Amino acid sequence: MSTLLQKEIKINKILATNIQQAKALDDYARMRILQILYHRQLSTEQIVEELHKEGYKKATTTIRHHLDVLRVAGLVEIVKMEEIRGAVQKYYGTTVKVLGHNLPPNFENEFSKTITDASVKLEKVIKNIAQTAGTKMRKKASTKNSSDQNYEEYLLVEIMNRAMTKVFEENNLLLQK
Repeated sequence: MSTLLQKEIKINKILATNIQQAKALDDYARMRILQILYHRQLSTEQIVEELHKEGYKKATTTIRHHLDVLRVAGLVEIVKMEEIRGAVQKYYGTTVKVLGHNLPPNFENEFSKTITDASVKLEKVIKNIAQTAGTKMRKKASTKNSSDQNYEEYLLVEIMNRAMTKVFEENNLLLQK
């Protein structure tokens, strides 16, 4: 037998999610709903209207189904309820910002030095967080009903993700020229 292809796989991204979230994100309409709800609180009808503007013409019941899938996955929440003419109007919001872009083909080469420099700095930050929150993380990992040995790493990724999100959101960090 001869080898036709052999390639070294280098891990370059950690995706912190669970099965419900992955399934919820596996639909164009649900991804768009998350993007539409970013920093907004909208009713089902308002979401349907926004999707219709983009050419996605599905029934309100279908969008309610999508919202329910996203809610069960923890990606959207009911943030407000109003009584309108005897009926209850629900408004949804999200705690997730979806960045759905494709990297340019030369990304790795073009940003390799920046990635290396940032890695050195982040290593110090992550080690500091691991030391500071280590006991708490080990306690959480030991009470988790799973033999997943990567749970502490998952917690560190979540801490870093939420910290970066906080920095971007609070400082409205945009690359300014």
